[in-house]
Amino acid sequence: MTRPRAVLAMNPPRLARSLFDEAALARLRRVTDIDTDVVLTELESERSRDTLAGADILVAGWDAPVVAARLPCASRLRAVVYAGGVAATCLADPEVFAARGVVAANARVANSGPVAEYALAMILLAGKRVLPAGHAYRRKRSLPDNLAVPTRFGNYRQTVGIVGASTVGRAVLALLRPFDLDVLLYDPTLTAEEAVGLGARPVELDELMRSSQVISLHQPLTPGTRGQIDAGRLALMRDGATLVNTARGAVVDQEALVAELRTGRIDAVLDVTDPEPPAADSDLWTLGNVVLTPHMAGSMGGELHRVGDAVAGEVERFAAGLPFAHPEDLASSGRNGVR
Repeated sequence: MTRPRAVLAMNPPRLARSLFDEAALARLRRVTDIDTDVVLTELESERSRDTLAGADILVAGWDAPVVAARLPCASRLRAVVYAGGVAATCLADPEVFAARGVVAANARVANSGPVAEYALAMILLAGKRVLPAGHAYRRKRSLPDNLAVPTRFGNYRQTVGIVGASTVGRAVLALLRPFDLDVLLYDPTLTAEEAVGLGARPVELDELMRSSQVISLHQPLTPGTRGQIDAGRLALMRDGATLVNTARGAVVDQEALVAELRTGRIDAVLDVTDPEPPAADSDLWTLGNVVLTPHMAGSMGGELHRVGDAVAGEVERFAAGLPFAHPEDLASSGRNGVR
């Protein structure tokens, strides 16, 4: 049986070697006709278009060149497997490809694990008040009276709020199950029964902001969620509460957040900001009640191989005539403006 032809497309080209170890590359070569030393970074050159013209499968990653359905070189394409969140990101008109019968898969489930692990770690550390306790210890250089710590702190019967039952949000909810926590969830797309099934108590967003000691954000960035965590909702947070953001910086009103953080009333753990990185003169760099990390919650180092293995698995399924394990509806992606 003739193997489908596949091509890699991502930027920078060395990303391919970060995603795929030798075993994963061998899996791709075993089931497809692919030159794993060739990585498309643009579609302007004749050489790149000729390479794409022969491809049945586009194996794409971050900053892949965007393929338009009108390009003659894309006429043979039958599948897109994306090493990230949304396969439609690398298609200019995904609904047209969908109408042609092109199918797609993404590896966002593989990438959600590290983000959820980061969020869990920060939620538990925030519950123990590790950041302010560490600052106080350095300042006083003496052991604190732990019996004097208010009962609202710690990780027993405390309230954690999860905003968004996205792929990552669901992974965080699963990781929180073994702990003795009261978990609240805001996601307007879920029924109350679905939220309870995820191990959480469904509430409105304002109630979640008001009631939670730690709030972890996992909503997608859409026109409806941009600036969703605004000055009014930040003001609802309890004194000493912590906001954890591994979603997108723009779901939080950045000016309002900085203003609230300047008061010292709340803490924040920010792996994402808007802009990213923050401006050189932003107070986020210097505020003592902020943990600021460089968009590192997602897959990094050896964790990228999990994503590569997931991509290789989807390519193997396609080559064997099986449905994808994690399919994406390209027509829906196009209608919803997801990129």
